[in-house]
Amino acid sequence: MRKGLLAAALPLLLNLGAQADYEDGVDAAQSGDYATALKEFTAAAEAGLDLAQYNLAILYFTGQGVAQDYAEAFRWTKAAAEQGHLNAQFNLGALYYTGTGTNVDYEQSLYWYTQAAQAHHADAQVNLATMYQLGEGTDIDLVQAYFWASAAQFNEHPDAPALLAELAAQMSPQQLSDARGIFARWTLEQ
Repeated sequence: MRKGLLAAALPLLLNLGAQADYEDGVDAAQSGDYATALKEFTAAAEAGLDLAQYNLAILYFTGQGVAQDYAEAFRWTKAAAEQGHLNAQFNLGALYYTGTGTNVDYEQSLYWYTQAAQAHHADAQVNLATMYQLGEGTDIDLVQAYFWASAAQFNEHPDAPALLAELAAQMSPQQLSDARGIFARWTLEQ
């Protein structure tokens, strides 16, 4: 019986250690000690803490406390995104879109922007709308583009009104009606 309790408590204890490393990393980063932040974030990231993975990716991306390494930034961004870290999901979409640390892959970009957009990330919603508008990673779909631009406006993205006007000018009355209907149903679920 004791063995079972210890086995159940071990992940919790490891997570507490990772959390402490992460918090030490945050303190170090805030004081400008990026070398210590790198060390602490790495320990917590390797233990599986998504916040540490996200912050470690930022250090590699910006080259703070470590040589700039886009492949490592991609690796840690992906690890955090796969655990559901919202900003990592958005960043992973951007890394796939630009081919930073990986190959350009619009389909993966679309997938990760969708994950973030569904969680109300307004920048992801604008980028997703643009990808549907241009047919990047998907077929051109102005109805979906308008829906995501509407969601971005709902989430107060400053570029959304202009994008909505641009899309409306490209759409048929039926497409516009369909897009507005999808958005209206979506808002009722929020």
